[in-house]
Amino acid sequence: MSRDYTSLVQFLQEELAIPSTSIRQALQQCKQDSAPLPMVLWQQGVLTLQQLERIFDWMEMA
Repeated sequence: MSRDYTSLVQFLQEELAIPSTSIRQALQQCKQDSAPLPMVLWQQGVLTLQQLERIFDWMEMA
């Protein structure tokens, strides 16, 4: 996984119940746009703003 998103993907799946297909599609978009995974998921409508904030909080602590 690029940018070492392994622990983030695990968090997304286990804590936020984000489907693996959505994550896989977003990871492909990340490669094309050089954008961070959480932002791509939010732009695609997969995450709410509250979930995005929760991810950023988690990333600060990780």
